[in-house]
Amino acid sequence: MMARWTVRGLGVLLVGAIAACASDRDNPSATVDSAAPPVANNAEVAEPSEVGQIIALTSLTADLIHTLDEEKLVGISGSSILREDERFAGIEVVSEGRTEPDLEKIVALQPDLVIGAEGFHDKTLDRLAALEVETLTVDVSGWEALRELTTHLAERTGADPQPLLARYDACLAQAPETAPTALVLVSRQPLLSPNRDSWAGDFLAEFNIQNVTAELQGDSPIDGYITLSEEKVLTTDPEVLLVVETGENLLEQLKGDAFWSQLGATQAERVHMFEYFGLVNPGSIASIEATCAKLAEL
Repeated sequence: MMARWTVRGLGVLLVGAIAACASDRDNPSATVDSAAPPVANNAEVAEPSEVGQIIALTSLTADLIHTLDEEKLVGISGSSILREDERFAGIEVVSEGRTEPDLEKIVALQPDLVIGAEGFHDKTLDRLAALEVETLTVDVSGWEALRELTTHLAERTGADPQPLLARYDACLAQAPETAPTALVLVSRQPLLSPNRDSWAGDFLAEFNIQNVTAELQGDSPIDGYITLSEEKVLTTDPEVLLVVETGENLLEQLKGDAFWSQLGATQAERVHMFEYFGLVNPGSIASIEATCAKLAEL
């Protein structure tokens, strides 16, 4: 019987409000999310062995597998970030949008391993595990998580993780010694911002950027994110504002709110637009690297 592996805290999903704003995306959170070594879900613990054919249901894991050993990637999700990348042309698409992956397509590909996102692909992975198909659940909420996942996938593909790990180090090497205070806004109704328990929050910390909501806790439909009132935003009064584009023209919506013009960052024209992939949802290696470059310019 094949073991089902779980990488705890390594996230790629931000569900709920952001997902509703980005129906054509691999919902994070970002999710894009913490790290721990792989742990077997059942009582029988086995050492990870090299596998042949892999299906990756998230854009990040598809990119990682393709980079480590492209010959082993036989199935992917219908994510926009993969559709726009010619490297993935011709690889079987087993899911579209937010619908459940096609179980028949997956089984027909005879994968040795199927990788999915915790909280988003649970039902599909449970069904596959019942069919004795090995599965891996990931949830990437920080850089250490990304490193752990990369190293684990390198073991499973028989590849060398060092080139990818070196790219991560080069990315973070762009971080300045000091940086401004910042507030990240990812939606308007409600106003959502990442705390430290998210991919975005960890990204800012790695860049020495003081995230003004890092230590805040509260009720939110999304782990790692908090709901803010307009009064709280005014109280934080960050030096820079990072607005995430989710396809809903968020910046234009925020400009119509009374509190917006009262912020020092807007008055000083220190408002920066960021892509959903990279800052909220890791998305891909390239989107992560692009976000590093942009954060370095703050």
